Amino acid sequence: MRILFVHQNMPGQYRELLAWLVGQGGHEVVFLTQRRDHPDMPGVRQVIYRPHHAAAENAYGLSKVWEEAAGTAYGAAQAMAGLRDEGFVPDIVLGHTGWGELLFVKQVLPDTPVLGFFEYYYRARGGPVGFDPEEPPAATAPFLLAARNAVPNSAILAVDRGICPTLWQRDTFPASFHDRLSVCHDGIRTDRLGPDPQVELNLGRAGRLTRDDEIVTYVARNMERTRGFHVLMRALPAIQAARPKARILIVGGSGASYGRASAAEGGFRAELEAEVGHLVDWDRVHFLGRVPYEAFRKIVQVSRCHIYLTMPFVLSWSLLEAMAMEATIVASDVAPVREVMTDGETGRLVDFHDPAALAETVTDVLARPEAHAGLGRAARAHVVAEYDFLTACLPRQIAEINALVPPERRLHL
Repeated sequence: MRILFVHQNMPGQYRELLAWLVGQGGHEVVFLTQRRDHPDMPGVRQVIYRPHHAAAENAYGLSKVWEEAAGTAYGAAQAMAGLRDEGFVPDIVLGHTGWGELLFVKQVLPDTPVLGFFEYYYRARGGPVGFDPEEPPAATAPFLLAARNAVPNSAILAVDRGICPTLWQRDTFPASFHDRLSVCHDGIRTDRLGPDPQVELNLGRAGRLTRDDEIVTYVARNMERTRGFHVLMRALPAIQAARPKARILIVGGSGASYGRASAAEGGFRAELEAEVGHLVDWDRVHFLGRVPYEAFRKIVQVSRCHIYLTMPFVLSWSLLEAMAMEATIVASDVAPVREVMTDGETGRLVDFHDPAALAETVTDVLARPEAHAGLGRAARAHVVAEYDFLTACLPRQIAEINALVPPERRLHL
């Protein structure tokens, strides 16, 4: 099969599917992306495209996102036309719809089916906007969000079918979208993830950690409000007071992936350090920044209690990966988390807005690890059954692809 992937940040949500296709052999795979630093991948031809147009910094707010998306779409379409003229006409196009990259596929490849990845539909209620009372939305927020949704509103007409990774994400989209959207997660390689009782983690001058140590972990792409970094920091003094041997490992960058960036010099971390720093024993808090995947895996494996905090928003891969590693997890009691985790069965859920409840629950997990050990085992069993790439998600993804291509071009497990 000839397959064209389109994602500005290769490989994005196609990480596992791309690797599987290459491993199968016999497919001609091209990946269209803006990313220039991705290493060459045997079996995949990477093609870099540039947006045809970028909106000015002072562009009109209600049309700025659409202007960016249209420029991105046209740049991607020009690159597709170049591939077509070279003789590469794909059997199917798989791509992310969020930045507009798929909007003009049919103008270039009118007979090629398109399977779009639909990640999130922006909402004035029910998502992160307005969820935190400390950050009330501006009066213009509902209008800006509605204008932003011009991209998915057009994308649903530009594709043949769509995929959403979770039910909660599917349900952020209008009901009129639902009959064209299937729920199918990207998938987690649970065969490569699991607990390791012998794991060791070397923190350099901070020493060597094992499963015998009392370790609390927190992982996010960036330390920011949407992922509850402020809730974690406000819970730290109580956790440390109750558990004098506990050490906290914090993984994440200092930028902002979602929502407004902090105005403080040094970012949101500096803002929270100024607020609670005088109450925290910093010798027992380790900021590790962004770490390689192997280090992330060891960090979670060595953890006695893993904290996952989020507003109602797109679920992180890291939560499912931590579940696959049998971590004992304390997470936010919000709808996207409840879809994959049940309080008292596969983890512990706490009110996102209540740092005291977070501290109390984490303290209980640290104090009585044997009483909570079954949570991690049950979490792994659930992820293996529902989110394992090879056995659960890949068959669904192949079914979605095969439904759009002729029988003689279909994929086989």
